[in-house]
Amino acid sequence: MSELPPSGAEPVPPVDPTRPPSPPADPWAGPAPTDPWAGPAPTDRPGSYPADPPQPGYGPPPGSAPQGTPAGWPAPQGGPPSGSGPQGTPPGWPAPQGTPPSGFAPDGTPPGWPAPQGASPGWSAPPGWHWPATGAPGSAYPGHPMPGAAYPALPMPGGHPGWYPGLDPQDPLVTPPHAGVGGWFARCAGAVRRGWRHLVPIMLLTQAVPAAVISVVSLFLVPTDEMATGPDGAPVLPDGYLEQTLAFYGVVLLAALVFGPLQAVGWAAGTWVVARQAAGAPAGLGDALRYGVRRALGLWGWTIVASLLITFGLCFCLLPGVYAGFAVALFGPVYLFERQDPIGRSWRLFHRSFGMVLGRVALVACALLAATVLDVVVGAVSGAVFGADPTTAPGTTVGAAALAVVGAALAAPAYLAQLVGLVVAYAEQRAQEGPVNAARLAAELG
Repeated sequence: MSELPPSGAEPVPPVDPTRPPSPPADPWAGPAPTDPWAGPAPTDRPGSYPADPPQPGYGPPPGSAPQGTPAGWPAPQGGPPSGSGPQGTPPGWPAPQGTPPSGFAPDGTPPGWPAPQGASPGWSAPPGWHWPATGAPGSAYPGHPMPGAAYPALPMPGGHPGWYPGLDPQDPLVTPPHAGVGGWFARCAGAVRRGWRHLVPIMLLTQAVPAAVISVVSLFLVPTDEMATGPDGAPVLPDGYLEQTLAFYGVVLLAALVFGPLQAVGWAAGTWVVARQAAGAPAGLGDALRYGVRRALGLWGWTIVASLLITFGLCFCLLPGVYAGFAVALFGPVYLFERQDPIGRSWRLFHRSFGMVLGRVALVACALLAATVLDVVVGAVSGAVFGADPTTAPGTTVGAAALAVVGAALAAPAYLAQLVGLVVAYAEQRAQEGPVNAARLAAELG
């Protein structure tokens, strides 16, 4: 009798009663090993491979399922099986394309790099974004440059986005972009607080004294005769009225030309004090006046040119002259700091930042208008107290002259506001062009 088993029968191994039952089949296992969502092979099966260890910084959020499903949510249909990698890859499989390399942050940021601008804490790259970033639509991090490229500069501490390095938002003279009229006014007030001990004497000596002299001289030259009435009832000019009027304006113009260099000394000296003190450099009164003397003739010459341009514009229905006055208002600081083409440069600055310069110069003009109104009030008081012609008696002459001097002295703050306001406005326009600070402007004065 043959010992071989019957034909068609398979040998059956004996059953070990102590062996535990086999685990149930994995419901997420795919039909073929080529399926990327297939479950891991049992470790007791020949040819199995160990699971891929998780990479630092990767994995599902805290409290979520291994497949990345939030806590309490059902597993997604066709999702990764239990035991797969953090990205849903089977154990031992390479990470799919678009996953950040090992050691990178969850958002794909290279080690040591800051998170993309505008990213909230815990932000990660959306699915399907790829590394490296190219800046093209669909790339991983539009805020990051290509590897090896220069990283864009971040805003300075306390600065507005878009500011450039080298611009100090706390500079005592230069108003940075986006600071507005409040920043300009704060720097004007700071300049006055720092330098009023020098600026007030300079303004009194170089601006108030010429104004007082011209006012006193005007008391003797201003026409005092009143209009007469002709036989037909029409007004008639008094005898010698035109001659007296021409003499009056001729003397005033001559005095303005004579005192022009002295006034230019004051504008240059005051600008020097404002810039030097803002830079933290010593600024003595004598040194300021010596600097003003060096720059006086050139500044006086350009003042004559600007005055002629404004006067020519006033001859055309007033508005062109006002427009020209605003457009060339910065010629003084331009000449002192740059010393070339002050009229053209001021014109370009005005039209490049039209609203900004117009607003700053308008505020300065308001201070000058207030001084003009004050002078009119003083003149009205003098006329009411000492009469239309105070030179008829020595007492009234002295009283009217004293009031004229007081009126000129009271206008000194307006001159100070004009000086500081225009210098700070010019520094603000320089900041619109590139990095600049008080130290550089002080050095440019020479």
